[in-house]
Amino acid sequence: MVDILVSNFPYLLEGLGVALVLLAALLAVGVALGAAIALLQVYGPRVWWVRWPIFVFERVFRGVPIIILLFLFYYGLSGVYDISSFAAAILGLGFRSAAYQSQIFRSALQSVDVGQMVAARAMGMSKLQAIAFVAVPQGVRYALGPWTNEFSAELKDTSLAYVIGVVELTRQAKYIISSNHGHILVVFAVAAAMYFVVNKIGNSFFYRLEAKYAVPGSERRLFSR
Repeated sequence: MVDILVSNFPYLLEGLGVALVLLAALLAVGVALGAAIALLQVYGPRVWWVRWPIFVFERVFRGVPIIILLFLFYYGLSGVYDISSFAAAILGLGFRSAAYQSQIFRSALQSVDVGQMVAARAMGMSKLQAIAFVAVPQGVRYALGPWTNEFSAELKDTSLAYVIGVVELTRQAKYIISSNHGHILVVFAVAAAMYFVVNKIGNSFFYRLEAKYAVPGSERRLFSR
């Protein structure tokens, strides 16, 4: 059993690398789209043709199961466009992350005291300048705590890309089990440990980042080391 794990460990590391690249890509999509949605929700025009598309997007991608989204983006889009399973996973998981991150950023922006925006405008800043230089920097700092949870959730969700053929850590573990005719518990236990270690490292990093950039006067939580 030890020999099998040692000889196949590079394949698990390769799968973990794919999972981390997928994680980085989907989180980037989620941050960019989620932040744009949050800014429109908080500071955008109060018109139906802005509000309703955002409302529908958020509700759909938060309400549909992840696996169904992956099937829609892979098997559905493949009928009109030759999309790879990896790209489909980025879109499906990324759009879902954007729906959740939009609410993280929205609540963070709304945590900024309205008086600060009023003061910024009174000093001669335009609305865009006040948002960019007063609201957003503080909102990002407020969002770090909830965003840590999003990192953990999306790291684990990368394993679901297995169902559309992405060769990430979970699929590599299944390949190893199939090629060696067993050892399911041990191989998946090693894969689980790899997910756990990456999650722990990521959480520790973001906890320290949150503690360093906490907004003065805001409530702070205790951080595990």
